[in-house]
Formats: sequence, structure tokens, C-alpha cells
Amino acid sequence: MALVELIMPKMGESIMEATILSWLKKPGDKIEQDESVLEVATDKVDTEVPSTHAGVLKEILAKEGEVVKVGKPIAIIATEADVAATPLAEKQPPAKKSEPVKETATPVPTNGSSKTGATDFKSASRFYSPLVKNIAREENIPVMELETIPGSGLEGRVTKKDILAYVQHRKLGQTIQSVQQHTGVTAPPKAVPVSISGGDEIIEMDRMRKMIAERMVDSKRISPHVTSFVEADVTNIVFWRNKVKNEFQKRFGESLTFTPIFIEAVASAIKDFPMINIQVDGDRIIKKKDINVGMAVALPSGNLIVPVIKNADQYNITGLAKIVNDLANRARDNKLKPDDLAGGTYTVSNVGSFGNVMGTPIIMQPQVGILALGAIQKKPAVVETPYGDAIVVRHKMFLSHSYDHRVVDGALGGSFVRRVADYLEKFDVNRTL
Repeated sequence: MALVELIMPKMGESIMEATILSWLKKPGDKIEQDESVLEVATDKVDTEVPSTHAGVLKEILAKEGEVVKVGKPIAIIATEADVAATPLAEKQPPAKKSEPVKETATPVPTNGSSKTGATDFKSASRFYSPLVKNIAREENIPVMELETIPGSGLEGRVTKKDILAYVQHRKLGQTIQSVQQHTGVTAPPKAVPVSISGGDEIIEMDRMRKMIAERMVDSKRISPHVTSFVEADVTNIVFWRNKVKNEFQKRFGESLTFTPIFIEAVASAIKDFPMINIQVDGDRIIKKKDINVGMAVALPSGNLIVPVIKNADQYNITGLAKIVNDLANRARDNKLKPDDLAGGTYTVSNVGSFGNVMGTPIIMQPQVGILALGAIQKKPAVVETPYGDAIVVRHKMFLSHSYDHRVVDGALGGSFVRRVADYLEKFDVNRTL
């Protein structure tokens, strides 16, 4: 037998750590290769971690609720001696010890004032991950200032997202306090006391709902939201889908919804207006090369998750339909991987699926735009004919485009959503699958 470490795997380009939710196996249990051993939670998704080897779970190194960095060992597996991985007994001896790196460093004045204790975390009242500490050092954020940053992580811990959002305001010469003063609020708003009677039910927010709440508040605080509305005539799309949906079902064994058609139009409009496909980093604008469209999916729990269609502009309707169906089904079955949620550059939310005609969606940071798709309704409309105007029944829907007014002005935001409507209205009814 040989002993092999099971390490916390890499689960996305921006994910540096994960919280252990529960162990699916206990010491002494036999496990097969690729069999799920534990459940973990990142700031993007909950997922299961499979075993890299077959054998027996000998020891658990990280407890439930513990936050573990990517690449760190979380368990030890006893395997056959001929396993491909390096056993613990054959590990190279440790390299010669070097002098320990001290936590303290010379503070650097910021904004004209001297900051003391910029990297001395001994006086900190809460835990900070090595990544957060490094960012604090680089940005010369003293512990006293770091302690004021609201944390969205486990037990109020400051995450990478929290400190980067804070740094973004800091680079613009604003701290959270100055933002509050600018808006007329001189102190954090106090919660209004809630009266509870005997018949009321108290429901604790689950982890995902807390995360959603934090991100929505952050987005409204970071981005000044503006929403433009356009009504689109989608009669051609309705007729075309009704004509081909049965054929699509027979050929591919899947349903053809309106969502891939809408995403195709959005991706085409982004190519026409690439300054919608940007992100803001302090006083810099990052123009994204890839068009990665996120689609909001409602979960059975009532929460919302946004898987991402990578390179959405490179697929036809059939390809988009397959990806949309796959992501939506895996989202509802809690089988999404962290990479499925990473890298989005623009987001679409179908509020029409709940019978809503329009909405004012909140931007997914660090994106600068999000489009809400309203319900398709039959309406009387005036159309031009060779014999004069006529009133006919048409299928129409509202498109609601919310955008970040720091970098997207009304001309661009309004022109973009108008172009999406143009693509929908000019849809070819003779198109083949």
C-alpha cells in the first residue's frame, strides 16, 4: 500500500480557496477513482470533489466548515503501491530552511497621511487569508482600515472580491465612508427594527442567498445604474420556432426555446458595439476579446445562478440551444462546475418566464450591462401595406437594458438594445436548422 494526498483541486481561474461543506466518505471507507469524496463551496458555486485515486480513505485533514487554499492537502488515501502519484513516503526531503519572511513591513504613506501597521496583522481582530494580506500590503492598507471592510465570506471574512471592490473605490479617491457621505449617508444605515408576532415564521438565509444579497448591494454601490427600454416585434421568431420545434425535438432530442435565439441576437449586437463588452478596473477600461454571455437561471430553491456560454458568438442556433439546455439542466440539478460560472462578459435575464413584461435588472460585477427579456405578448399593431396602414395582431416583447453609467452613456446603451431588437425583428422565417 502507498499513501497519497488528496489535494484541494483548482476550480476556476479566479478561485483561490474553498470551504468544506461536508464529507461524503469517512475514514476507512473504500473509494473508487473519480468517486465523489466531499462537497465544497466557493464564492461561485457548490460542487463535489472526486477522488484522484482508488483505495481507502485513511485520514481526513480538513474539517467541515474549514476554508482550504487550492493545492493544499485535505485527505490521505491508502492506495496500491503502483499508483501513478508520488506516495507520501517517497516525498523529497524538505529543502534547506531559509530565513522566515516577517509579517511586518515599512508602512507607505497613502493619500498624504502616514499609515502605520500596514502589514502587521498581529493586531487584527479577525482572520485574513494570505491572498487578502498580500493585496493589503500591495495597496498599503493598514490593519485599522482593513478592519472596516465588510466581509462576505464565512463568518464575515474579507474575501478577494471584498478587498478588490474596496481598492477600486480607494483608487478613485473614495473609501466606503466617503461614498456614503457623497450619497448623503454619513454612517452605515441601521436596520429598521422588525416586529415579530407569534404567528410569524423566521427563515434563516441560506449561504447562496446571503451571497446574492451581498453581490446585489455591492453592484448598486459600485455602478450607477441606468435602464433603457425597447419594444421588439418578434412575430417572425414565434412563427419560425412553432414551425421547427417538433423537427428539432426529433433530430436532437431536446426542446428549442426562445433563449438561444435571443442570445444569438445579443452576441451579434455586442460585435457591433464592442464597448458594451468591457469591464472597469479602477480608472482603466478592459475591453474583453471573448463574448461570454451569462444567462440567469432560477433554481428550485428560489435562488438565482448565472452559468456562462463561452464564445457565444461562435455558435449557430442549434449549438446555442444545446448549450443553453445543458447549462440550465445542470444548474437545476446542482451539477455546475466553477468554470461554468466564470468569465462572463455580459448577462441576459429572462424575466418573461415569470410572466413579467419588463424589469430593471442589476448588473453582474465587473460587467457593465445586463439585458432583461420580457414576456412575449400578442398586441394590436399598425403595419404598412401596399394598400395603406392596417391594424394586425403581432407578437411583441420589451427589452430592458441596465448599464453602468460610469462608462456606458445613454447613446451607447440605448443603441445597443435597439440593435438587439433589430436583429430579432429581422429574423429570417425561412431559416433552416
